[in-house]
Amino acid sequence: MEKLVTYFKNKFILTSFLFLIYMLFLDDVDIFTIINQKRKYYRLLEAKADVSNKLSQVRSQLNQLKYTSELESYARENKLFKKENEDIFIISNE
Repeated sequence: MEKLVTYFKNKFILTSFLFLIYMLFLDDVDIFTIINQKRKYYRLLEAKADVSNKLSQVRSQLNQLKYTSELESYARENKLFKKENEDIFIISNE
């Protein structure tokens, strides 16, 4: 204990210790803020990967819809379009 007190009597060690405490816990960019920002960054990277994956799927689907036969089948299957003399029955497995 006496050795610890003698270290803190030295003004350079005391100042360095107080500066370290201030930088780690009390500053605007403290250790907790840095950790939170890194978490947000990695979440945004995951979201970016998901969005780019969905974008590539939509682009490939859009390229397929350039053809009239594909457009008609897409409209019938996904948007429930029908011809004038047709009836549509929806079977759900829920």
